Amino acid sequence: MSVKTMIPISRPEIGSEEIEAVKSVLESGMLAQGAVVEEFEHRFASLVGVEHAIATNSGTSALHTALAAAGIKRGDEVITTAFSFFATASCILMQGARPVFVDIDPRTYNIDPGEVERAITERTKAIIPVHLYGQPCAMNELMEIAEEHQILVIEDAAQAHGAVYGNMKVGSIGDIGVFSFYSTKNIITGEGGMITTDDGEIADKARMIRNHGQSRRYIHECLGYNYRMTNIAAAIGLVQLNKLDRLNSQRIENARYYSAHLNLDSPYIAPGVRHVFHQYTVRVKNRDRFLQHLDRHGVGYGVYYPMPLPDQPVFRSFGCDHYPEAQLASAEVVSLPVHPTLNTEEIKKVVEVVNQYEG
Repeated sequence: MSVKTMIPISRPEIGSEEIEAVKSVLESGMLAQGAVVEEFEHRFASLVGVEHAIATNSGTSALHTALAAAGIKRGDEVITTAFSFFATASCILMQGARPVFVDIDPRTYNIDPGEVERAITERTKAIIPVHLYGQPCAMNELMEIAEEHQILVIEDAAQAHGAVYGNMKVGSIGDIGVFSFYSTKNIITGEGGMITTDDGEIADKARMIRNHGQSRRYIHECLGYNYRMTNIAAAIGLVQLNKLDRLNSQRIENARYYSAHLNLDSPYIAPGVRHVFHQYTVRVKNRDRFLQHLDRHGVGYGVYYPMPLPDQPVFRSFGCDHYPEAQLASAEVVSLPVHPTLNTEEIKKVVEVVNQYEG
């Protein structure tokens, strides 16, 4: 089947508003970080419910900046999930620290708080929980553990814009939150990231780190990087912020339709959370055969993620050897198209094709 007939796993919603916003920035001649970025930061902080938001040029640079601003350094240990995208853990290595991987809750795919507590040592300085696929982690348990042991919580909310835990938005619960605006995320800037925090000292340090360590022009207080967001990216982000509630609501509606009609076990939704379905992820046996079936019938998919982080070559030396749920998930998960640009015909076709599969 040709690519033209494929229902894609993701498809960004870009309209005339984004085009006009970018055009306005281009015509202004002020393309680099400036007033448009500041406005985006202000509005994003308000959305999440924090005092400070610091924009960067990617989710990865946001996470690296957050770790650096939090003082994570060589010899420190940072606990994180065995099941996530590479950047969650690679940023720990960027700071010279040691990633400590723990297993996941098989229902939510999120980090297991019980495993976190067992992994804490005198070197542990932070926990990075990942709100995977758009579902918030068990933050009450994680925050209690962190408070007891006096360690930081840095939320990786790259896939969870607008997700809610209890009555709090993700990115406002831990000491620091980190978001991505990559072109497949719930809102996008093409590439981009954001750090959120109520800690003024961390915010000030993050602003310096993303701008070559400058406290003011040509005065470099610390090691920093060129992690600045452009006004072009921020202009897209400002328009996308206006759409976030609608886009998330459509994702949730699409997920509900799948759960009501697919002959597969539906994704588990934990009590008291708003899951924003960055991905609609199911488990299948004989996954390769299932993917071949989807290919033949023009349904796109994603496998997020086919290898646990401890199995990646760069992390094997860290010696994690107990993550059976992450290993099983890596062998079974498949994400189906759930993005808000799906039309009724496409959603029904996904259901029809999946239900035709005889595993």
